[in-house]
Amino acid sequence: MNTQKKHQVIDKEAVSGLHFPDIEILKDAEEIKQRAADLQRCLSLGNLEHSKIKIYFEDDTSSKVVDTTVWGLTDKRVILKQGIVIPIKRITKVKF
Repeated sequence: MNTQKKHQVIDKEAVSGLHFPDIEILKDAEEIKQRAADLQRCLSLGNLEHSKIKIYFEDDTSSKVVDTTVWGLTDKRVILKQGIVIPIKRITKVKF
């Protein structure tokens, strides 16, 4: 994973207008496992402390980052406020 990429900062409301390919962005099993653990922590921080985190992800055109609170988590999606979702497969990392 190239962490030196430039990420376009977007508002969470803009996420709903993005198109996400159905392809896993991470190739390493350990990175995938770490992402799952990080997302669980984000969910706890969001529900207990309403803490905002940065989610780095890729849609079909570029790398993006959104500063938001995680409200829910399914096996395939991260749920943000107002029912906005990001597919977990497209998330490269999260920062607390």
